[in-house]
Amino acid sequence: MAQLITYSDTATQRLDAFLAQELSELSRSKIQTLIKSGEITVNGAKVKPKYALEPNDEIKVTIPEPEEYQIKAQDLPLEILHEDTSVVVLNKAPGMVVHPAVGSPDGTVVNALLHHCKGELAAVGGEERPGIVHRLDKDTSGCLIVAKSNEAHLELVRQFAERETKKFYLCVTERPLLKERDTVFTNIGRHPVHRQKMAVLEPGAGKAAITDYYSLYTAEDGTTLVLCVLHTGRTHQIRVHLKHAGAALLGDPIYSNIGRQVTNTGRLMLHAWRLGVTHPTKQEWFQNEAPLPKEYQPWIEALPEDVLQSLREGTFDFMEAKGDLKGDQ
Repeated sequence: MAQLITYSDTATQRLDAFLAQELSELSRSKIQTLIKSGEITVNGAKVKPKYALEPNDEIKVTIPEPEEYQIKAQDLPLEILHEDTSVVVLNKAPGMVVHPAVGSPDGTVVNALLHHCKGELAAVGGEERPGIVHRLDKDTSGCLIVAKSNEAHLELVRQFAERETKKFYLCVTERPLLKERDTVFTNIGRHPVHRQKMAVLEPGAGKAAITDYYSLYTAEDGTTLVLCVLHTGRTHQIRVHLKHAGAALLGDPIYSNIGRQVTNTGRLMLHAWRLGVTHPTKQEWFQNEAPLPKEYQPWIEALPEDVLQSLREGTFDFMEAKGDLKGDQ
């Protein structure tokens, strides 16, 4: 698919900057890649992204057709928390992408599940993401539920969309948050400059995002174990909201400067600890818990006994003592 654009402005402008405004569906980095590969030319010649456009320059933009590929089943390790004829619940490992995409054609949860389930995954989600009803960031570990049947897929998607699930995450921040506990209610969308980031945006932009958080324990170095309850499921929601609330997560390669953090955990300290849904076929409440990674032990072992016991039992008495903030219903 080729497109011709005539530069009509009287002032000079960088080619990549101009096209980033003209072709809003493409990121600036994607545009730069197309320029460098010769898919974007000016007056028939290959140029650099910083080329200074002059009036009446003819820009030809050719966007290659996406390559078709078939997702292959791969025998990869998975930690299964529960499996029946309708769903699989697993403890996703940090560093594992959920489904194939550009730059990650294999080695994903979907590749592993196609092998594990012998191809029996819901198809209504699309060929590239069979069975996937929600996602976790690549560097996040923890509970992920996948649909094996189309009926289960449709029902679980409905529950997530209508906020009928309960999602509890445990994370560690690089320093104490501005408030010990709070509800963060903002709009989240793509960062206007750094396109790999999400950001808190003004009302009217992005999508509404709601996170309840509770600081459970602050170590002597200031790092803080935090319980988060998600009411929505925006990309990077916890990472963006807690930074907005005063502190980035330990080990966050996007929203923090890892080299300046007081301790190196070797991973993003974000874990989808507990996930509750109504079972799509049994129609009864169904909750799973992903064991805490070993990197959490220094903070878990230091928790007050009443808080630790409450977490183990799932009673969350400490929330009620401080004024309950309800999870997704």
